[in-house]
Order: sequence, then structure tokens, then C-alpha cells
Amino acid sequence: MTSPQSPTQAKEVSTADISSGIKKHIDDERKKSNDKKFHVNYRGKDLGLDLVKVHGDRLSTLGGGKYFACVDMKATDGTIYDIDFFMAGQPGSMKVTETSVHKVNARPLYNWKEEGGVWKRVRVS
Repeated sequence: MTSPQSPTQAKEVSTADISSGIKKHIDDERKKSNDKKFHVNYRGKDLGLDLVKVHGDRLSTLGGGKYFACVDMKATDGTIYDIDFFMAGQPGSMKVTETSVHKVNARPLYNWKEEGGVWKRVRVS
């Protein structure tokens, strides 16, 4: 006989939780903007972007209840920005805590390295 999970136990965050949290965040931000685009500041410029794809294969844990996902977004001039979304929270209530431009037209501004099951940002060499 198995006992039901205690409500005080932390639930495991799935890649689906991370993905849906990001999509909800992008959608909420788009609804607030006049042009219905997601806005990111990059090198002093305000970029209005449209969602292309959430990379399901790039949803990862950063440790300490923090998570990360990679999202492709497209500017009106056709430039593709790979945006990293950092999140925290429980399944069903994931919140984006930070966004960062990771790549511009597939050229990385920084890289990721796994150390002991936790991913860390590293300089491009």
C-alpha cells in the first residue's frame, strides 16, 4: 500500500511546467505591450519580438529551485534572438525571474557548461 504524497513535499518540476511557465510569461507580456510583441532590452535597444520556438530539449535545472530554458524569438527585421529565460517556483506557478539574450542569429554571446548536474554560464572562448 502506498501513502499519498504529503502536500508539504516539494513537487518535481517537469519540462512541461517550465515550458508552460515561459509561454504564459511571454503571452502576458505581449498582452501588455502596444504592439503585441514581447520586449527585451539588448545593448540599449528595445527589441519587439515574436515567439518562434521554446526549445523543449534545452529545459534545465540550475539548482536551488531555479530553472532555465532557451527560446527562439524573431524581430521585425528578421533577426533571430535566442533568449534564455530563468525561472523559479513550483509546478503550475513558475515565474520568470530574468531574461538574457544568449545568441544573435545563432552566434553565442556566452555558453553553458554542466558541472555536477547543474548548468553554469561561461564566457565564449
